[in-house]
Amino acid sequence: MERLPYRYIVPAALFGLATVAWVSGDARWTLSAILPLLGLALWDFFQHHHTLRRNYPLLARIRWLMEDLRPFAQAYIVEDDLEGRPFSHQARALVYARAKGDLDKHPMGTELDVYSDEYEWVGHSIAPSQEPPEEWRVTVGEGTCDKAYSSSLLNISAMSFGSLSARAIEALNAGAKEGNFAHNTGEGSISRYHRAPGGDLIWELGSGYFGARRDDGRFDPDLFRENAASDQVKMIELKLSQGAKPGHGGVLPGAKVTKEIAEARGVPEGKDVLSPAAHPEFDTPIELLEFVSRLRELSGGKPTGIKLCVGQPHEIFALGKAMLETGLHPDFITVDGAEGGTGAAPLELSNSVGMPLREGQIFVRNMLVGTGLKQKVKIATSGKIHSGAQMAKSFALGADWCNAARPFMFALGCVQSMNCHKGTCPTGIATQEEWRQRGLVIEDKAPRVARFQRQTLHALREIVIAMGLESPWDMTPLDMRERINGARSDAFDKIYYFAEEGVLLEKPETTPLARHWAAARADSFRRKS
Repeated sequence: MERLPYRYIVPAALFGLATVAWVSGDARWTLSAILPLLGLALWDFFQHHHTLRRNYPLLARIRWLMEDLRPFAQAYIVEDDLEGRPFSHQARALVYARAKGDLDKHPMGTELDVYSDEYEWVGHSIAPSQEPPEEWRVTVGEGTCDKAYSSSLLNISAMSFGSLSARAIEALNAGAKEGNFAHNTGEGSISRYHRAPGGDLIWELGSGYFGARRDDGRFDPDLFRENAASDQVKMIELKLSQGAKPGHGGVLPGAKVTKEIAEARGVPEGKDVLSPAAHPEFDTPIELLEFVSRLRELSGGKPTGIKLCVGQPHEIFALGKAMLETGLHPDFITVDGAEGGTGAAPLELSNSVGMPLREGQIFVRNMLVGTGLKQKVKIATSGKIHSGAQMAKSFALGADWCNAARPFMFALGCVQSMNCHKGTCPTGIATQEEWRQRGLVIEDKAPRVARFQRQTLHALREIVIAMGLESPWDMTPLDMRERINGARSDAFDKIYYFAEEGVLLEKPETTPLARHWAAARADSFRRKS
């Protein structure tokens, strides 16, 4: 006799159990459990949309359950301390500990293989510093802006209301207010939840010009002036690209444009909203600088900069040539690495487009130093910066301050469930569903945001002391070392090229940057032929 096909086993077993329960007498509780499962199995058996469910009724659903639980199982059962992407368990645990005020020490020494290429380090001194300042701040826009800003060395990077929930935005801004640091709005503009706590804001303006947008999607100078006049807005950041999806525009579906999101962005409720890949207000490096200068003027003299992920190196040098030709310049450039995060991006862009932070930062640094413009333009960095050590490495490569996004989400309670793009975040951070936000208590989370930032800056200070320096700006590439192989390491200035002051003006042909400099032109982002 032919064996019963596997696909019949589950419905047959459930039907048999239901029959036995019915015959045996009082089986209400048994039937209440079996009959729904039987109905589900029969539905799977006869439906035409899913092969696995049709061939393996009910049991195939276990696959979906395991897929849903997979991120949690990996994080809590499978991965060791140094595994986990994009942030390891050890990195997340450090942020959690600092945010909660718990012990953030580590026993038994490093778990890294110090003879592999995963290990890099900053050099300490035999003579540590004695009494460096308790806190450093950096003045942005000094000499250019009427309203220069004294910035913290660690601020909250761009995350929009809409990507994050109302409670998450409010908790982040309340934490920034408590800790006296800045909160970047993201390109979704300034919402009521940014305004309520009163923390310092960096208003990010993307290609959609949300908060300063005409009905046709073009820039509205009057609306920009009105919103930028707020005392809460301390700096303006013009976003050209971001690390996780550089060069990518997008459409916000009307279903996601709620009344509150429409209010913040200045768009019609329930209507699709386009963010083009390119800014419609400028096409060339010179026009970009003119637009930045216009924003600075319209804002009443607040520091105004640009944010980008480096792609084509000659475009960075085109900006330098345009600055030299016009005498115009941004007050800062925020360099976002390709390792940066986002709520949703095409996988191909996240994995294969854009330059990692380290290389991108070095290109921007070399352009500014090589053209003699570094004293006028500050550099901010973002891209997986979660600790004092990560900050120190950025400072050694020329940063003036750092930004972080996902670590501040961890401070709010994010568990890296990888559901940001689905709107089903279990911690109420990356969702617009009210019931999911209920567990995020602003009064509890805001102090955690402030505490994480404060403890991270304290860790940076301890590194500065250990290195025998007076400030993080004293760090140089000479102070940082990287493994070349298991037997050799060298200082960064021997591994990467760092331009000397003014070298691009005097003898660019002697540098490894010669071809990028030669290809750059102030009147176009295209390569010079």
